[in-house]
Amino acid sequence: MGDSPNGTADGTTGGTAGVTVRPAAGPEEHGALAAVWRSAVEATHDFLTPEDVDHYEARLCGEYLPAHPVHVAADPDGRPLGFIGLAGSHVNMLFVDAAARGRGIGGLLLAWAAERHPVLTLDVNEQNPQAIAFYRRKGFVQTGRSPLDDDGRPFPLLHMRRETPSPE
Repeated sequence: MGDSPNGTADGTTGGTAGVTVRPAAGPEEHGALAAVWRSAVEATHDFLTPEDVDHYEARLCGEYLPAHPVHVAADPDGRPLGFIGLAGSHVNMLFVDAAARGRGIGGLLLAWAAERHPVLTLDVNEQNPQAIAFYRRKGFVQTGRSPLDDDGRPFPLLHMRRETPSPE
């Protein structure tokens, strides 16, 4: 995957053959990324009401995607399978289309970020045990907890951190 933002996964594990990580195409791709986001949220965020999902989706397109560098894991046809948004070494967003779950896409995106940032931090909803388990499998440890999300809503966040092991 190298240092290029267009690094290619060589398909060694998890069904990522032919998947590339590339910069998001900008506002013209926001609709496709919102569809990925919605499928991921509907598969994992059962604590949200339909109104909550609509609220956050509007914010995703209007605020979150434009505010952060976003990179997309795309299939060979360029279709987004997942995406990651970073603020420096902090993972602000990591979502994988429900149809692509379990294929290594999330791990591929985290590995891409770790190549650029040896220490990664993130916040994950405490009510999303699937994501918490995923991040723990990827070496993240909990460093704190907030009882409310960034909007002051009653969705507790776990703060997590991972250091990439140094090559020996």
